[in-house]
Amino acid sequence: MSTPSNAQSAEPDPTVNPQKARTGLSRIWHAAGYSIAGLRAGWSEPAFRQEASAAIVLLPLSFWLGESWVEVALLAGSVIAVLVIELLNTGIETAIDRIGPEWNHLSKRAKDMGSAAVLLALLLCAGVWAAALWQRFGHG
Repeated sequence: MSTPSNAQSAEPDPTVNPQKARTGLSRIWHAAGYSIAGLRAGWSEPAFRQEASAAIVLLPLSFWLGESWVEVALLAGSVIAVLVIELLNTGIETAIDRIGPEWNHLSKRAKDMGSAAVLLALLLCAGVWAAALWQRFGHG
């Protein structure tokens, strides 16, 4: 019986990527640093800056507009979801752009699907906020 290769093993191979060998607080510390770097990279994108600027206004408003913790969670969560999906879309676009600048139908498809995900998140957010505003002010 043979021993499993590193590809099948649960243990990371530190010779391939020394970052994978970190554990405990060191892993958490470095992961936080990578996350902050990701937010900084996202901030360089105009769409993310626009959405983050809206979030700076909408997140505090969600505490005022929501009448229960569930409503606050839906309002704030829909805003955060837009930011998360925008970052994922930017990651997809960045990875596709790294592959090469030439036009490819699969690259276009991946970018279009990422864009569609952002659109759906924005529509969800707008719907949640419209419903909350209607509930609060529409039939008063």
